[in-house]
Amino acid sequence: MKNKLTLISFVMLYTLFAKAQNEPVKIDSLQEITITSTRIDLPFKENSRTINIITSEDIKNSAATNVADLLQQVAGVDIRRRGTAGSQADLYIRGGSFDQTLLLIDGIKMDDAQTGHHTMNAALPIEVIERIEIIKGPAARAFGQNAFAGAINIVTKNQLNNSISANLETGSFNQLNGSVTVGSDLENSSHIAHMGKLSSDGYRTNSDYDNSNYFLKSIFNKNALPIEMLATFFERKFGAENFYTSNETFHEYEETQNSLIGISTAFKTSKLKIKPRLYWKRNQDMFLLRRDEPSFYRNLHISNKVGAEINTSYTSNLGVTGLGIDVSQIYMTSNILGDRERFMTTAFLEHRFKLENLDITPGVAVTYFSDFKFHAFPGVDLGYKISENFRAYGNIGYTYRVPTYTDLYYSDPASIGNENLEPEEALSGEVGGKFFSSRFNASFALFYKDAENLIDYVKANADDPFMAQNIRDSKTKGFEVNTSYNFTVNNLKQNLSVGYTFMEDKIEDINLDFSRYSINSLKHHFTSRLSTRITKSINFNVIYKYAERTQGLSYNVLDASAIFNLNQLELSVTANNIFDTDYIETGIVPMPPSNVLFGLRYNFK
Repeated sequence: MKNKLTLISFVMLYTLFAKAQNEPVKIDSLQEITITSTRIDLPFKENSRTINIITSEDIKNSAATNVADLLQQVAGVDIRRRGTAGSQADLYIRGGSFDQTLLLIDGIKMDDAQTGHHTMNAALPIEVIERIEIIKGPAARAFGQNAFAGAINIVTKNQLNNSISANLETGSFNQLNGSVTVGSDLENSSHIAHMGKLSSDGYRTNSDYDNSNYFLKSIFNKNALPIEMLATFFERKFGAENFYTSNETFHEYEETQNSLIGISTAFKTSKLKIKPRLYWKRNQDMFLLRRDEPSFYRNLHISNKVGAEINTSYTSNLGVTGLGIDVSQIYMTSNILGDRERFMTTAFLEHRFKLENLDITPGVAVTYFSDFKFHAFPGVDLGYKISENFRAYGNIGYTYRVPTYTDLYYSDPASIGNENLEPEEALSGEVGGKFFSSRFNASFALFYKDAENLIDYVKANADDPFMAQNIRDSKTKGFEVNTSYNFTVNNLKQNLSVGYTFMEDKIEDINLDFSRYSINSLKHHFTSRLSTRITKSINFNVIYKYAERTQGLSYNVLDASAIFNLNQLELSVTANNIFDTDYIETGIVPMPPSNVLFGLRYNFK
């Protein structure tokens, strides 16, 4: 039955193509986007890396209600969820682990010293996101540690004019979501505030959640030297049934808090840009092994990261030189991990040479850790402009991550950390191409990664506890293709996006019978989205995802949404897992069955 439905879907797509009119239509503005998360600002089409952009229009047409669900629609990005509404999700890129991908908010690094499980705690409400930049491959040269397999930068909106938007959603599993987003554009300042509440009884035992989101962004003195202030606070309270254990009697429970305050500005002349920033990031994690018996086993971890950075670029006859320094101090308080501190300093240097159609950007990041000393990680990007619409590129670089405090110091009857762990390292590279036109965008890339000292929890005997060890070496190779086609039907804009990633891991035998983190990457990952405007006021979106993991598990998931615009009123219906696929993304946690969410949004202007 599923194969027949898939065949019907493709027949429908072919029919739409056949009706497409010939005149050019431009639905997105990818060619005008400038990537600003590194020191050298470059237009998207001139960048010599594999970068996927999720625009604000893509977000609206995604049928997603949170960033975790949104990123699942990008081939090569592996979001492994243990629940709904983004309560707990792990982020993987090109076979990297959940500790090996760096998340940034407006360029602020959101790495967590306790564990990469908290990376997605910092993800923003989709209402305040302008775009998401997904940088795949080695990124340590540009961002420093934790950008082992890639980096994701969430760029927030700068203004919403003078407006108020109220949203209310309800649906399966007693979901109830409400939010208010306010924009104020004054003579010399602008402000965006968002408050949201999401709750549900859950789709299975002990899968309920109660989440709160608060966001504030202000730009002061915008007519002279703009000063930008960003503040966030996100709280998650959720049942964590079998998230970390297989014991059916435990009924785990978790509460997390993630907050950020950042202040930045920029000094600019025709040749020189200086961008200083101060920030403070806090994460709190409270975990109960037995929800109804808090005294049985309780973890409480609080981490604070205080940082300052300054990034500069200078344009001369020789090209563009980028310099930067990032200084931060981490404080950790934990009843399990102990009280810990880490001081980090990273210096960045890169220069972009341009010789007619060829550009070369070598660079290096040198980092000092108070507990891991000095590490240097060089790399180089190359690009060649074949035509106005087509660009070939390649890059190679060393990348790394230092062990988390969980890797180093965690201890319970089943797991033991290891204070003698060394940083993970890898040499990664890729070659690819990008094509742009008003109707059709496409990119492809071949990639390779040779990783050493990967950390795994292993043991020789069944009764022994798992211990963290630098024991794995792996080689990863693969390719990916992404396309986007814009067309019209009856003068109404349509878009079809398709992505595919193939990946293969070769892992050195560790000669041990028990391993906790055996590689289970997405061997085949296919994603597609059809956004079709049926009338001027009705937009319909269909999202299809196919995943096959290296251990053999495969599944198909189809989501859809319909949006009805009635002047200031917007009605929406979102259906997830329409064919009721039974599947697991990580561990032993089954994902939700078919479900639906009805939404109402009113825009006061």
